Amino acid sequence: MTNLKNFDAKANLVAVSHPLVQHKLTILRDKNTNSQLFRSLVRELGMLIAYEITRDLALSTRTIETPIEAMNAPTLANDNLVLISILRAGNGLLDGVLELIPSARVGFLGLYRDPTTLQPVEYYCKFPSTMAVADVFILDPMLATGHSAVAAVNKIKSFNPKSIRVVNLLAAPEGIETLSKAHPDIQIYVGAIDNKLNEHGYIVPGLGDAGDRLFGTK
Repeated sequence: MTNLKNFDAKANLVAVSHPLVQHKLTILRDKNTNSQLFRSLVRELGMLIAYEITRDLALSTRTIETPIEAMNAPTLANDNLVLISILRAGNGLLDGVLELIPSARVGFLGLYRDPTTLQPVEYYCKFPSTMAVADVFILDPMLATGHSAVAAVNKIKSFNPKSIRVVNLLAAPEGIETLSKAHPDIQIYVGAIDNKLNEHGYIVPGLGDAGDRLFGTK
């Protein structure tokens, strides 16, 4: 694994080091983990990471009546949260995050990577109508070259949301650098930072193709 002390990480990079996250990632990486268990683990990881990505959401107060008395109680200052799933692998994380934030609105962005250029190609986009006032979380298990993440942020920024955060299970240093250079204002949350990309643009050691392993298509 890449040592963060030796990596020129930006201040907007958050590595989620919780023991349960790391334990579940290990099982996820194992080539013998079947699709059923893989899906369950990605959902559980989505829920665990959701605690971290929402840690610093702004709070305000509102007056409520408890069974005993009235009080000014904390509540989210902006309850317009939007989850953007990068198809198709992002849907695995989406289920877990929604368990923690069931009131969140959901959008979908379809991108595939051209095998020759490794550049993203958009094929589908459906966002909620409230993007301009939303805190947006982009969900994609893998941050490899970073090109798809940059394209997703470019698209989402055109709606002028309040904030954007990118959420990944695994990332390569190259992908973090690409995204950080293109969008230094964006927070990136990762479960682990791996060593590098191989010649095919896959994360090493990684876990293979997240979409194929989620849905048993290979």
